Amino acid sequence: MFKDLVGKRSRKVKNVVERGLVKRFAESIGDSHPIYIDEVIGKQSRYGQNIAPPTFPRTFDFGKVEGLNLPNKGLIHGEQIYHYNRPLLVGEEINCYTEVKDYYDKTGKNGLMGFLVTKRYGEDLDGNLIFTEESIVIINEAVREALKA
Repeated sequence: MFKDLVGKRSRKVKNVVERGLVKRFAESIGDSHPIYIDEVIGKQSRYGQNIAPPTFPRTFDFGKVEGLNLPNKGLIHGEQIYHYNRPLLVGEEINCYTEVKDYYDKTGKNGLMGFLVTKRYGEDLDGNLIFTEESIVIINEAVREALKA
């Protein structure tokens, strides 16, 4: 179904690790660790400033892979893995993009399921990799049929 998209990438999109958004995000996930929200603690940390929670990239715009048109409903979240080379620093600008890594089908007791593997990247403005996020989205048979229509 999406095999022809494997290897395609979105354009890079500039994002900012905004202080207010980091604070709201930390509060919404129930993690009010001072390293995320207290400026004094951030300055005293080994990073010299506040950092964002590990799952904060969920708030970023990673661009759109042309031809990848998934519905907003009916998808199943299969897996999500973050890898960091260093933390996201509050206030920094980063470039983000998405790449389609794989697509495969499996037949199970609920019918034919599609597995879409994507990888998202966050780089500093010099092109150095900060983090990656790999995810698998499961597309059930009902969604597959709707996409064909």
